[in-house]
Amino acid sequence: MNSLGAVTFATQAFVTLFVIMDPPGATPIFLGLVGDKSPRERVRLAWQAAGVSLFVIASFALFGRFILDYMNVSIEALQAAGGLLLLYVALQLLTGNKNTGTENASNNIGMVPLGTPLLAGPGAIVATMIYVQKADTNAQILGLVIAILAVHLIIGTVLMASTKIVGLIKDSGVTLLASIAGLLLAAIAVQMLANAIKAFAAS
Repeated sequence: MNSLGAVTFATQAFVTLFVIMDPPGATPIFLGLVGDKSPRERVRLAWQAAGVSLFVIASFALFGRFILDYMNVSIEALQAAGGLLLLYVALQLLTGNKNTGTENASNNIGMVPLGTPLLAGPGAIVATMIYVQKADTNAQILGLVIAILAVHLIIGTVLMASTKIVGLIKDSGVTLLASIAGLLLAAIAVQMLANAIKAFAAS
């Protein structure tokens, strides 16, 4: 396939992943989770979330089918598990208990739930695995790699830029953001569970 085909393939992959992972949509949830952190910590968590998401997506791009087949886990089961995890975090945000547990666990929110399953969720994982299967040439593979890296660079940049907002609002604003984040996470979690149940019923 010529270079134009590879560019088109990479562009399609980029747009698909960007829409599914939705960095702007993840911003209020991110802000709600990091509102009580220092400015430096917020920036670190922004890039940690992007890095963890990149690691998860890259891992499933390389070994996704083998991992799921070896563990006998379906995409629907992965989706349901992600939904339950997000619902748990959402309930913590809505009840004001997001800082319970160890300090180490609190500092790992960039990994869970931000990095995965919010950003690198079942939808992004499945889309990546499909594009890996579709890539027939080295140029397409390179284009897919660039697309994945570009999406995560944008994710880190958007989340890092959004931390400026926290510095402009007071504690009441942070509390409101946490409540909004909890509501959004709960809605996402319920939708993920509903999709998983629908897929299970159809199979």
